Formats: sequence, C-alpha cells, structure tokens
Amino acid sequence: MEMTRADFERLVSQALDEIPPALTREMRNVVVLVEDDAPVDEPDLLGLYEGTPLTERDDWWAAGSLPDRILIFRRPTLEICEDEQQVAEEVRVTVRHEVAHHFGIDDARLHDLGWS
Repeated sequence: MEMTRADFERLVSQALDEIPPALTREMRNVVVLVEDDAPVDEPDLLGLYEGTPLTERDDWWAAGSLPDRILIFRRPTLEICEDEQQVAEEVRVTVRHEVAHHFGIDDARLHDLGWS
C-alpha cells in the first residue's frame, strides 16, 4: 500500500479526534508524532509510547519534564494494509492503544479489553 506522509498524518489526526474529549482533556505533556520507520530492533512495530504514564506521575514529575511521545510508524502500517480503509482502521487501533498506555493501561489489560 502506498500513501503520502501527509495523508497518513491526516489519518492519525482523525484518529486522535475520535478519542472522547473527556480523555483528551486529561492527556498531559504528550506529543503524537508520525515516524516513517519503526526502531531497527522492532521493525514491525506500528506504534510506541515513550514516557511516564499518568498513573505513575507524582507532583515532582512535571517540573522540567520533556513531553511523553506517542510514535505512529507509517511504513510498517502501510506494509500490512491493502487499502486506505484498512490503513485508517489500523491507525485508529494503534492510536487508541498508545493513548491507553499514556493513561497507564498495560498490554495485558488492553488485550482483555479487545484493544490489541
């Protein structure tokens, strides 16, 4: 599947817009970025949360902390999809999954919820 970076970023933006406002208002010090490639040691990874989940932050945490990062990987996503509709769905699932990590929900719980 081929897709421009701009079109892929649009799908990520749309997926973020679908997250309920009650949750997005609680997202603190986090940035969502699109990267072309996943890390070399995990080339099939579709997304990654890097940071300190909200459930693990103390009052001292915010002082001078860099933003957490949610990375959505474009090429690995495109490699497993056959059309734009499939890409959009995979991006929605990946964005929700990584945002859930920001809220402190681990992979086991996401699996129980049907989000993995």
